[in-house]
Amino acid sequence: MSEWWTYTLADIKSFSLQTYYRLFELYNAAIWPAQIAALVLGIGSGLHLPHRGPRRHTWRGRAIAAILTGCWLWVAVVFHAHRYATLTWSARYYAWGFGLEAALLLWAGVLRGRLMFERRPAGLAIFLFALLVQPLVGLLLGRTWRQVEIFGVAPDPTAIATLGLLLLATGRVRWELMVVPLFWCTISGATLLSMKAPDAWIPLTAAAVVVLLAAWRTLGRRRGRARRRDNTG
Repeated sequence: MSEWWTYTLADIKSFSLQTYYRLFELYNAAIWPAQIAALVLGIGSGLHLPHRGPRRHTWRGRAIAAILTGCWLWVAVVFHAHRYATLTWSARYYAWGFGLEAALLLWAGVLRGRLMFERRPAGLAIFLFALLVQPLVGLLLGRTWRQVEIFGVAPDPTAIATLGLLLLATGRVRWELMVVPLFWCTISGATLLSMKAPDAWIPLTAAAVVVLLAAWRTLGRRRGRARRRDNTG
């Protein structure tokens, strides 16, 4: 048997775009009304963001991290392991990846309280796009309302919304929490491209924008530390 790294997207993807959309149609029907609960949790995450600057207490960050942990665990088990695995063998690895992200969010955000947030326009825009706009874009690009992907229960909007929230985290950029969402956006975008899906640009663009914004923020913090050292020297 060939080694796993010799596989291409053509090997992983053994289904058509219509089959992929049909998967979400059946999945959404099976889990209804979990989508409503997921949207309520997503809105709750937004409401937990401070209105003015970062807060010293960590309960808001713990609450948001707990919501994200539950969403990533749901997608890992209910979507990847039980639904997507019926289409492709690679879904089992995606399930482990989403489970890993859930564990990281639980450890860093819930148990240790290391995530605190403040309102930044770019991160907030990415989060709101994934939560509210992405399902509507799917409708405009040919999906039926039964086939749309919803934050908290579907992988793409969950990953993109998480990246938006991580851009809102105070302090250094949490690259260790961004790796899995960025990796998923890349894999999902490439898979959608291989099927010539009209919405393939969404996860790829989101990943590129987040990387650029996070890198710019990291460089800005380094320049700030360098200036402070120069001033004190």
